[in-house]
Amino acid sequence: MLRTRIIPTLLLRNESLVKTMRFGKFTYVGDPCNTVRIFNELEVDELLFLDITATLEKRSPNLRVLADIASECFMPLGYGGGIRTLEDAKSVFDIGFEKIVINSYAIENPDFIRQLASTYGSQAVIVSIDVKKSSQKYECYYNLGRIKSDREFKDFMEKEGCVFSLYSICLLRP
Repeated sequence: MLRTRIIPTLLLRNESLVKTMRFGKFTYVGDPCNTVRIFNELEVDELLFLDITATLEKRSPNLRVLADIASECFMPLGYGGGIRTLEDAKSVFDIGFEKIVINSYAIENPDFIRQLASTYGSQAVIVSIDVKKSSQKYECYYNLGRIKSDREFKDFMEKEGCVFSLYSICLLRP
């Protein structure tokens, strides 16, 4: 039987960790490096950091904050937010992160997922999809759950799902 893995997902906004209510109203919850120290002691299997405003603000990953996080962390790391080029991904991998998480850009440009997977391997790519159930289907959303795409989740997975090995789903409430 496979062992259950504990992989917390932490939300970054600028240089702070936050909690959100329905993708809105941000509440400060702490400093990323202090939080990493706590998770080191808890011996979680992996940590994911998502910069939830990088794409909206059209900015690249904050490499200084990511380097601070990587220097404190004793487990595998994943990062998502503002990654739109192979160079962005390379910068994050060079710091010491093992995985890249793509959300909005996976919907906007699925070919980018193929490029990442062929360059770094599918084990290094996580596609995160925001979905909302409407009638009998699940629809894909992006841009912090604000924009409805023309893709249904099932169709997206059947067509694009073969290029990555991990995905996460955030079910938006109606």
